[in-house]
Amino acid sequence: MFKKILYPTDFSEVSKKAINYIKKLKEAGTQEVVVLHVLNEKGIEAIALYASGSFDELLQRVEKEAADEMKEIEAVLKESGFKVKLRIEIGIPLTDILKVEEEEGVSAIVIGSHGRSNVKEMLLGSVSEKVIRKSKNPVLVIKR
Repeated sequence: MFKKILYPTDFSEVSKKAINYIKKLKEAGTQEVVVLHVLNEKGIEAIALYASGSFDELLQRVEKEAADEMKEIEAVLKESGFKVKLRIEIGIPLTDILKVEEEEGVSAIVIGSHGRSNVKEMLLGSVSEKVIRKSKNPVLVIKR
């Protein structure tokens, strides 16, 4: 039913909790997981104003940290028998999640209910809420 899953992650605790649910989807026929991490371009630009070094150096450092985290997730999912594809995008999380959903032809999205920025989510609405509203596919939201 859900052969290919999109798993957007910000590496928060609730996002990591979603991995256990993805593992259970193997029994329901899931074969492949596309792991997506979106580096928020606005956040990186803001940090770059106050960080030492250039924007490009900061971006390389952040991309490497994300790649290291994703390799750990990849290992866990491969151990469970999934084919895994890793994607790091630079942009706006909602926009890139919906773009990758379309590009990859996934049949469902598994996403954490809250990310790392709880205050922002209370004021503006969370990325997961927007994904639920705008996704063309079923969305499994994992609560804390």
